Parts: sequence; structure tokens; C-alpha cells
Amino acid sequence: MPETTKKRRRQSKRANGHGFSDEVLDNLLKQATADGQLTTAEDMQGLLRQLSGALLNRAMEAEMTHHLGYERGQEPPEGQENRRNGSNTKQVRSDHGKLEMMVPRDREGSFEPQLVQKHQTSFKGFDDKILAMYARGMTVRDIRAQLEELYAVDVSADLISRVTDGVLDELRSWQKRPLESIYCIVYLDALVVKIRDKGTVRNKSIYVAVGVPTDGSREVLGLWVQESEGAAFWSSVLEDIRHRGVEDILVLCADGLSGMGKAVEAIFPHTVFQTCVVHVVRNSTRFVPWKDRKAVCADLRHIYNAKDEDAALEALQAFENKWGAQYPMVSKSWERRWDEIVPFLRYPAEIRRAIYTTNAIEALNRNFRKAVKTRGHLPSDDAAIKLLYLSLRHERKGTVRRTREWTKALNQFAVYFEGRLPN
Repeated sequence: MPETTKKRRRQSKRANGHGFSDEVLDNLLKQATADGQLTTAEDMQGLLRQLSGALLNRAMEAEMTHHLGYERGQEPPEGQENRRNGSNTKQVRSDHGKLEMMVPRDREGSFEPQLVQKHQTSFKGFDDKILAMYARGMTVRDIRAQLEELYAVDVSADLISRVTDGVLDELRSWQKRPLESIYCIVYLDALVVKIRDKGTVRNKSIYVAVGVPTDGSREVLGLWVQESEGAAFWSSVLEDIRHRGVEDILVLCADGLSGMGKAVEAIFPHTVFQTCVVHVVRNSTRFVPWKDRKAVCADLRHIYNAKDEDAALEALQAFENKWGAQYPMVSKSWERRWDEIVPFLRYPAEIRRAIYTTNAIEALNRNFRKAVKTRGHLPSDDAAIKLLYLSLRHERKGTVRRTREWTKALNQFAVYFEGRLPN
């Protein structure tokens, strides 16, 4: 082929953005316009649907030709008994709507189409759209209406349920997957969701664990459902993490979860348990009027920004002298949880910034809340876990957020937890 012809074809492909030549596209448009098929945007959608169906039929016919070894209209090879035997009509859902297909058959029934396999009713991209809408918190009714409006496809509620249930095996594998052997930090927090249980809608907590391995990335370790907290429940969660390969956790940061301290001591005895200081501040100031809250929070900052525990105790006493008579519950709540608050004061600023708050998991919970807020309640524990897993998969899409200034923090972890990090 002359070089000028090749160059012309390359320019044509770049111009129209596809592998088709301008000549092919011009002929297609001329024929559609001449037949009166192309006058509106809706007509263009219909034309794309017809073209997609025609291309699928051609492709499946080519598969049958490869399977039998001879073209349609030709004689089969000598001695071969298997040959074409008509076709079946089939409909599949696609991004362009419902496509009509003619699936060729052979006499022996040995033909297995690969492009659109047996029992396949939609293309993967179409199912992915259902999963994405479900993950964003859309109800089944909303998804049906959206698909009807965009693609003129009437999708049953049962089909949407089957598509979303198709990720359950993937979810189970994800919940049981092996984990890293060492995590510098593990954050734990809870999200309250309304779930129907034995005919009654109850508030249940879905607990989320996020781990930070030595590379500074953030990984969701798992999701667990439980009506109430307690040492036994937290022991089962930590045992699950340990059975999946976790040998050591340097610091576990959580929000005052009942029984967590005992569970950590039993399962990971060398792990430092740190209460989220931000949650302590919020909980202790919730009854402080707005006019004084800013000043109270500023004085509390002197406690958790102190250079060591002795300086923090002095700051707490100063706070008590100033605000104790007016707001006695604030300093009492800090005194009651003092042993869980102060561990991070033993470490330098680089480690403190990483462990004094569970904000890393709070951002994740905000995305979860967006997914559940439109639903009122969920029909079961499995439905709740499935929705949150799909939300997580949709939001992350393979991206990994790294903890800020992690290299500095890791160097300090290596010093203060000597011998517990890999070289």
C-alpha cells in the first residue's frame, strides 16, 4: 500500500476517533438519512442500537464459521457431519438499549459462543452501571427509572438484585483475603445503620477497620456487623484479623469502644491502644454552649499538645481551675479516660499527628453515609455489608491514599518500636 494512502487512513482515524474510515461512516450516515432513520438524537440512539446488533450478529456468525471450518453458503469439509442448523433469537441489554441478536446453531449443539455466551443477558459494562448506581445509594426503583430514561430498557427489580448479589462471592473473598503481617496503625470506628431484623427495624453498628502498613497506604481490613459492643465481640474481630496473617500492630486508634482495651491486651499484648483525642474533645464539649465552646476547646488543646504526660496533667489542672465550676463534666470525662488518652504523648510530633485521631476512617464513613441515607433501612445484615462494600469499591477504584508525611513518621516508628518493623 502506498505511503500516502496509509497516511490518509491514519489521519482519517485520528479525525473521527475510531478505527473506521471516513468513507465507511459517510456511507452509513447517507443510507440512514436517505431512509429517514436519522432526524433526531433519539434516532441516533436507535441507529447505534441497530448497528451494534448487526455487528454482534456478524461477529457470532464469524465464530460459527471458525467453529465449523467453512463459510455460510459453502459446502462443509468432506466427512464432516456437523453443520449449520438455523439460529435462535436472543435479546441482551447494553449501553445502547436492548439488542436483538440471532445466535447461530449447529446440529451437534457443540457451538459455544464467546462474545455473548450462553445464558448471558447483558454486557459487563451494563451491569457495572447498575452496580455504580446502587453503590451511590440509589434505590432499586430509582435505578429502574434511570435505565428506562437513559437506555429505554425496562429492567426488573429481580434482575437488579441478581446483579448486585453477583458481588457476594467477591465480597466474601475480600473479607477473608490475607493481610499484611505488620501494620503501624489500625483505626477502628463504627457506623450506625438501620437494619430490619426479625420483623423489627433496629439500629446496628457496622464496624470498619483501616490499616496503615509500612508503605503508608490506607487499606480497609474488613466490615463487621454487631448490635452492641463488648470485649467478646472485639476479640472476635481482632482474632479474625490475626488469622488472616496480621502478626503485629504497633498502635490501634479507636473512639472509646467498650471492651476494646481488654480485647487488644488479650490478642495483641504489645499493641498501644490510643483513644481518638478528637472524639474525646467532641464528647466532652457537647454540652458546652456555643458562646464558650471555642474558648473551652482552645484550653483543651493545651492538654493534648503538651510535651509529656506531666505537662498534660498540669494543663488539665489549669483547665479544671478555670472551667471546673462552670462545666465540671468536661474535666471529669478526661480524667475518666486518661489512661487511654495519653499514650500518644510519649511520642514525637510525627507519630502524634498519625495516631491522635481517626479522621482517616471518618472520611470513609462519610461516603458510607451518603450511600445509606436515601434508603431508610436495609433488609438484612448482608444487604448492609453489600451496599457498603460496593460503595467502597466504587469510591476507591484501585486508588490508594497515602498518609501525609509518612516517611518522617515511619522513621520515628522505627526508633520508638525498635525491632518490630522489618528492615
